[in-house]
Amino acid sequence: MERKQHFVLVHNAYHGAWIWFKLKPLLESAGHRVTAVDLAASGIDPRPIQANEEVILVGFSFGGINIAYAADKFPAKIKVLVFVNAFLPDTTHVPSHVLDKYMETPGDFEDCEFSSHETRNGTMSLLKMGPKFMKNRLYQECSVQDYELAKTLHRQGSFFKEDLAKKEKFREEGYGSVRRVYIMGKEDKAIPCDFIRWMIDSFNVSKVYEIDGGDHMVMLSKPQQLFECLSAIADDSK
Repeated sequence: MERKQHFVLVHNAYHGAWIWFKLKPLLESAGHRVTAVDLAASGIDPRPIQANEEVILVGFSFGGINIAYAADKFPAKIKVLVFVNAFLPDTTHVPSHVLDKYMETPGDFEDCEFSSHETRNGTMSLLKMGPKFMKNRLYQECSVQDYELAKTLHRQGSFFKEDLAKKEKFREEGYGSVRRVYIMGKEDKAIPCDFIRWMIDSFNVSKVYEIDGGDHMVMLSKPQQLFECLSAIADDSK
């Protein structure tokens, strides 16, 4: 009997669980169980990762940091970590290291709005994406309907770099012990392919899948191709 898998999908910064609306039914139609979670301050129903069986944990963009934390805390519950156009932290540096390096790369944030907010723990840097940035760097291969939906639903957010810089390194026996796979869109302009390959080389993964024509929002621009990659990962994880 063919064994199906449980996928837990974690979205990126500024968005929500809604980004998986094309991919979720594809996985479910293949018989897999799918849980799309909203992160805190990113949706109406934030939920912790609580499962009795091992899951395939999928993190997109900034969600790569979140799934690393989940793996560090619950390594025995996670069968494989899947990074989709995601930040891939290591166990050598503090969690903010990969974000600090990303901010050093040349890039045009166009009409994004930067601000800061004072909290009890210090200053939090905030970013609100502009429509030109979203169109040119995130959604350039997506339909106009997907882009218009994103303009309506996206929210101001943060990379939490200040907070992550104060955190302990991820543990080798935690996050470092869980198998990692990377899926990259070859037309990603938000996290450039050269930077993705630097992350992969810095903290090796077991396998890399590349999606032709996939932009940053690959679950919207190339849902079928992403589904096929995840299906292959599920088959390899039986």
